[in-house]
Amino acid sequence: MNKLLIGFLIGLFNLSASAQFRVEVSGVGLTQIPIAVAAFRGDASSPQKMGGIVLADLERSGQFRGIDVAGAVLDETARPDIGVWRQKSADALVTGSVTRLADGRYDVRVRLWDVVRNVDLGGESHAVVAGDLRLAAHRVADFVYEKLTGDKGIFSTRIAYVTKNGSSFNLWVADADGENAQSALNSPEPIISPSWAPNGTQLAYVSFESRKPVVYVHDVASGKRRLVANFRGSNSAPAWSPDGRTLALTLTRDGGSQLYLMDANGGEPRRLAQSSSIDTEPTFTADGKTIYFVSDRGGSPQIYRVPVSGGNPERVTFNGTYNISPSLSPDGRWLAYISRVSGAFRLHVQDLSSGASNALTDTSADENPSFSPNSRLIIYATQQQGREALMTSTLDGKIKARLAGQNGDIREPDWGPVQK
Repeated sequence: MNKLLIGFLIGLFNLSASAQFRVEVSGVGLTQIPIAVAAFRGDASSPQKMGGIVLADLERSGQFRGIDVAGAVLDETARPDIGVWRQKSADALVTGSVTRLADGRYDVRVRLWDVVRNVDLGGESHAVVAGDLRLAAHRVADFVYEKLTGDKGIFSTRIAYVTKNGSSFNLWVADADGENAQSALNSPEPIISPSWAPNGTQLAYVSFESRKPVVYVHDVASGKRRLVANFRGSNSAPAWSPDGRTLALTLTRDGGSQLYLMDANGGEPRRLAQSSSIDTEPTFTADGKTIYFVSDRGGSPQIYRVPVSGGNPERVTFNGTYNISPSLSPDGRWLAYISRVSGAFRLHVQDLSSGASNALTDTSADENPSFSPNSRLIIYATQQQGREALMTSTLDGKIKARLAGQNGDIREPDWGPVQK
């Protein structure tokens, strides 16, 4: 990331912040599965309302539409009257319970019904401490999502993002729905460009606490971190290789902003390409063989790709004169990026096989797209009604969910991997 981009990002941290979100889903999907999620038996006395969390997860995916359950409470042992749910036009029904155990943990159980075929699709259970009840609900949503769509659910993954509150910068790690945010780092100096390691336990980021941009790798569980790039000049835009062994970086140690590769534990970087232009914002393809990046070598910022082994960069974006912030879908099919259109910075997605590109938003200050691990959703930062916010969008742009802080000023999202 070049100095101009760094300065631009810092300038956007001006509003007060909050780490807590509420999910608001808007948009109309034509192929959504109508699903009924009854209140779990025990929800009333549980610290978390499991049925509500499961339904919100499924609706946010854009592939489900909640059916009115009219206060129904059904646990996993109930034999539901399928005719009632057919009359409500539900295709699927989720029932379950949450029970406090003698040791203080909670036993979460769920069962899924195919209402159309009157078939029991199975269930699962989780015994968790109170602090993990939300995680258990997200895992239940993952179970339902995979059973009904055939794709892996991503609701139990985590996101990272940065806020500024007054003169304090915070790096947060939260559930994929934005709730349960935990501060990983607080600093009086800017923090930018958080990037999840493939193992989901570490974050690389850029800190200005040394009065210049340097790159740290931070262990989320322990809070321990190590300085991996503090070379002369600017050290920025870290991106992990799929095997977690290598970081791609933008360094100015030899002059202008150029791309380098280095061991994730530190060491001497290897220059990826030679250019008299600004090269920045590297990101690896899922196979680790190619790096996409932003360069102004053609006269304006555009997205290029180059083999990790080196070679001649190939231009990827051709629509518009200003395209930045590349993010690749894990399935290798899509490129998300920000394009300036008539002065507005809008989220776009490009089919990498055909080159066809579409705008997903009509807002004017979108930033930093990042794909969900199943390649079905994109998280990005934007401004709505003068407030900073995080949004998720389906790839067709029809379903968007706002993860809105009460006081705004939320930036730099990065969607973490599915933890194994």
